[in-house]
Amino acid sequence: MTGGAVAIIDPSEIYRPDVGNWECDCEREGFRNFSSALEELNSLVDESDPDVDFPNSFHAFQTAEGIRQKHPDKDWFHLTGLIHDLGKMMAIWGENQYCVVGDTFPVGCEFAKSIVYSDTTFTDNPDLKNPKYNTRYGIYQPECGLDNVLMSWGHDEYLYRVLRHNNTTLPDEALYCVRYHSFYPWHTGGDYDHLCNDKDREMMEWVKEFNQFDLYTKSPDLPDIQELVPYYQSLVDKYIPGALKW
Repeated sequence: MTGGAVAIIDPSEIYRPDVGNWECDCEREGFRNFSSALEELNSLVDESDPDVDFPNSFHAFQTAEGIRQKHPDKDWFHLTGLIHDLGKMMAIWGENQYCVVGDTFPVGCEFAKSIVYSDTTFTDNPDLKNPKYNTRYGIYQPECGLDNVLMSWGHDEYLYRVLRHNNTTLPDEALYCVRYHSFYPWHTGGDYDHLCNDKDREMMEWVKEFNQFDLYTKSPDLPDIQELVPYYQSLVDKYIPGALKW
């Protein structure tokens, strides 16, 4: 990838198994903490989300507070709600939104019909005619586990990698919510279970629980962010402290 946005139109080709794991040049953005990243996110409105026409940071606090109300004893879950969309920073740094937001799905195997718009936007994808990639399992083994599956690139995968790279102490349940909350063909469409192992199936329950708040806490009644900042800053300091490499 050269400087600027990725020159790809078909979203299903953004992360093909024979292209390799292209690294987003957003790493040039260097170090920042989560508080400053949330402030930067104020300039983004997600074009793929018809339910939100206000800055993404407000949605972050709405999601976190919804989780906090139902799960008051799970502070890691509150923080997950706050940070889950911070991978969308890539759009602020110049990436086109089609390779940052929207649903995610596996590549390297047959595309499920539950992938949104796949019937109209994947028609020219060469993987559809490639016998290595167009079968049920493709390049994978049965029940290989999602950690061994290549996913289409987006804000989920990017933030997951940022968290792992910076040695977060958030539990696996949180990392699954971050990495797979846009994987609707799996947790909502019921597809790709044949690639999942027992841990994936166990963790899906947390992803489903998380998505209730991601989807249904969106409201024009915006939270008082300044009042909430001290509590969430304490969680950031606990699980992902300091300046992080992005």
